[in-house]
Amino acid sequence: MRRLLVASIATALTLAGTGVAAQAAPAPGAAGIGDSYYPDYGNGGYDVSHYDIRLRYTPATDRLTGTTTILARATQELSRFNLDFVLDVSSIYVNNRPATFTRQGDHELVVTPARAIADDGAMTVVVQYSGVPSSKVAAGFTAWTRTADGALALGEPEIAWWWYPSNDHPADKATFDVSVSVPTGVEAISNGAMPRPPVQETLGYTRWSWRSLKPQATYLTFLTVGQYDITTDTTADGQLVYNAYSQLLSPDFRDAAQASVERTAEITDWESTVFGPFPFEARGGVVVPPGTIGFALETQTRPNYSSNFFRRGSNTSVVVHENAHQWFGDSVSVAEWKHIWLNEGFASYAEWLWSEKNDEGTAQEIFDYLYATSPDDAPIWTTAPADPGVPALFGDAVYDRGAMTLHQLRLAVGDDDFFTILRTWTADHRYGNGTTEEFTALAEKISGQDLDALFQAWLYTPSKPAMTNLTKRAVKTPKSWAGISQTHDLLHIDTSR
Repeated sequence: MRRLLVASIATALTLAGTGVAAQAAPAPGAAGIGDSYYPDYGNGGYDVSHYDIRLRYTPATDRLTGTTTILARATQELSRFNLDFVLDVSSIYVNNRPATFTRQGDHELVVTPARAIADDGAMTVVVQYSGVPSSKVAAGFTAWTRTADGALALGEPEIAWWWYPSNDHPADKATFDVSVSVPTGVEAISNGAMPRPPVQETLGYTRWSWRSLKPQATYLTFLTVGQYDITTDTTADGQLVYNAYSQLLSPDFRDAAQASVERTAEITDWESTVFGPFPFEARGGVVVPPGTIGFALETQTRPNYSSNFFRRGSNTSVVVHENAHQWFGDSVSVAEWKHIWLNEGFASYAEWLWSEKNDEGTAQEIFDYLYATSPDDAPIWTTAPADPGVPALFGDAVYDRGAMTLHQLRLAVGDDDFFTILRTWTADHRYGNGTTEEFTALAEKISGQDLDALFQAWLYTPSKPAMTNLTKRAVKTPKSWAGISQTHDLLHIDTSR
């Protein structure tokens, strides 16, 4: 025994002398993914590849029960890790063994597996849970919305907490299977395509299944439950189109909504000529009951719309905006939330291009009108789009000044280089993430120009950029502006809460 001990010590000393480091002990994953605006959103130590979400929901009681299976891979040796979630958890298994778990803060679930997970090790995490989502408050509010006939799981930047456990940040995308059992006669709608028709279960329930085949951010994953009329179609190239309209819509709202949303395939076909091939496997839209949400959200493959967008008649501007996000925000997502102008500025500029296409005002006319009519002290100028801060995350500077920045870029580099920049951006970062710095570097690379002064003035400086030639042009109100303005007033989500 003594000889063995001496030999072990000698071996350790030899290894030390050769510089071989002892293996690090497993450590906890971080409680946040590293976002500067939302430091406790998402988690460190692992990457998710797939969520399998299997639920049962009863609208009358707002009770949800579920099992979510998460497939992931560790990015370090993990002694424990966090999930973002607020419902009541009954059990968690990690790699087929029961794990212990505790609560931390208002949305962190701390999971300690029975065995540490090796660096690059596979993780299969099974969480069983239940609860009444509308009763759960986190970050000072409840994102889950009850309706007269069901519920809406829609929100940005957070919504997953109320219906499935996740690594809740756009930097960790995954594919999804969502399967929901609801009372027969009620529809359950989510992202992607239906791998099978709804299946009748026992005791008066029907199971709806949806599958998202491309990487998807957690906040872009939605669940809409209620009584809906669903229309189906295919695009010219054979993609599935699912549109859904709440049966609670009044006839005038329903007609205006349908006159807008049913043009989704046409609009996305046009956007494909501008931004590159449509990035996902299905298209469509959902118009939710009146009096529920007041915004629209670019939920992947199938945006959800408040009926308010159609109160004055048809509105293709919002359909253009939300579907432009399929490229800018969904396929290419922000690496951090401070880069949100890469989503909203680009989707807003798509509205300008649609206006130009339909002879309702050129992009230049919209730019001139905005510049001339926005006072020097307006929020559009006093906020820097590249770093707006949480209170202004969905403010005018992000949407309108973001679009103005793109128009200035277009003027500086010319149409050929400008649209090459957009298509290269969506191709190079397809299904991934991007930053402002990466976009500006790409613009300089393709154009061969030094664009620092342009981007400094329009993205980083919280004041109105000087313009010397605007007075030489007559400023008029573009025909499309009333619709664009109404759309943007509704799109601004309150993050101050």
